[in-house]
Amino acid sequence: MAKKIKQAKRKIEPSWTGPHPKDDMSTSHKRLQHWLCRMDNKCFPMEEENFTENMNWRIFRIMAEFIEGFEFLSHLRKEVSVFGSARSSPDNHYYQMAKELGRKCAKAGFSMVTGGGPGIMEAANWGAFEAGGESVGLDIALPHEQRRNQYIKRAMGFHYFFTRKVMLSASAQAYIFFPGGFGTLDEFFEIVTLIQTGKMSDQVPVIVVGKKYWAPFVQWMKEALFQENGFISPEDLNIIHVVDSADEALKIIKKTHERTL
Repeated sequence: MAKKIKQAKRKIEPSWTGPHPKDDMSTSHKRLQHWLCRMDNKCFPMEEENFTENMNWRIFRIMAEFIEGFEFLSHLRKEVSVFGSARSSPDNHYYQMAKELGRKCAKAGFSMVTGGGPGIMEAANWGAFEAGGESVGLDIALPHEQRRNQYIKRAMGFHYFFTRKVMLSASAQAYIFFPGGFGTLDEFFEIVTLIQTGKMSDQVPVIVVGKKYWAPFVQWMKEALFQENGFISPEDLNIIHVVDSADEALKIIKKTHERTL
């Protein structure tokens, strides 16, 4: 099955499908070169191999990721974005819960969208893949490391973390956060801040899974941020939904509505 998927990826256009290139040239670098070359293979001046690292050209590289990212998302339906630690192993309780949620969401007709890597991301993709649902990965290209798990049916690789973060949040109708480290918390606070400031719809729920992990964190926000210092308003805490099972999370997800770009 996996072999057939890999073969299909090599035939599919556009160029973001398939694994990351093994050489040092990024996917977006190659895309930009393609855009700058005519049909007769004559290209604009590109004397330096790393010309896309020039400050001016970098803007076009960023634009390429945004344009292709939104184009990629436009073909998806009923997306649910899942975040969590890349270091969670298959025997971890939260890994198993993420896999269960991926399976249940897929059976309910939702697309599982993750950062495409290992750990919690792999688990959610795995569950959706096994259930025959849409399993999507928006992964990051890191030096000397392959970040795409084997349970992804559709994928796009990103050079920039910030463009990838926009795509993970742009069209999702629910955000699911499993326990994680700095990266997970960074994504959590960015989304919560955007909802708090009205830059993102408050109709898209932020669901944190695992009371043992999240409850002390939410309690700290209530006491230190609100009660002791007044850094946030009491209604800001209502943005966060704490659940302790895949079924609880799915119950909230089913009440959401599909978003359009």
